[in-house]
Amino acid sequence: MELQELLLNVHSNLEPPKPDGSTYLMNGNYHYYHYGCDGFQDVGWGCGYRTLQSICSWVILNKGLTDKEVPNIPTIQQTLVEIKDKPERFFGSREWIGTLEAIYVIDTLFDVSCKVIHISKRDNIAKHADTLKEYFETHGGLIMMGGDMDAASKGIAGIHISADSSDIYLLVIDPHFVGKIKTKEELYTKNYVKWQKVDEFVDSSFYNLCLPIVKIKEEL
Repeated sequence: MELQELLLNVHSNLEPPKPDGSTYLMNGNYHYYHYGCDGFQDVGWGCGYRTLQSICSWVILNKGLTDKEVPNIPTIQQTLVEIKDKPERFFGSREWIGTLEAIYVIDTLFDVSCKVIHISKRDNIAKHADTLKEYFETHGGLIMMGGDMDAASKGIAGIHISADSSDIYLLVIDPHFVGKIKTKEELYTKNYVKWQKVDEFVDSSFYNLCLPIVKIKEEL
């Protein structure tokens, strides 16, 4: 697969899931990284790396790090080896990474700390709605979400809370797309960018959320 021109802010044309209630979205810009988007073949194992790359692009663009680049998958693996999180054999492997590895990479490469939210099995994601709302209002970053039974890494770009708080949705940015993207709407139609009710997530899975803490540049 050839190197593709990456789409910017792929959630921006998606309407809220319901007309009532309040929507809280991330701020700033990011590029959408997905399977094979840079010519590196990672289908079936690279979703954590791709979500991390999307977050790294947000950090770079919104912290004004003009001297930094989004790390490719080999660089991410080498970073984790160098900080002794992974053994030497990890470099060049097809091993997955999760939220904790993403936190280490973001801190090491960009000197950016992350808040961690752990949601235990059968716990209600809705209990954390206020924390996520406050995060999007204060920091407005792209969140990384991953679990055990639900091992598919995904980005979270917003939260919608219905007027009576009975329905809560997360805005999912799914990196599992394969191929060349023509429009943002294609991602909506194929459900790679979508609003998902919190009770539709796997209740037998725990989840870890990585919330990068970057103050948005005032001009944004």
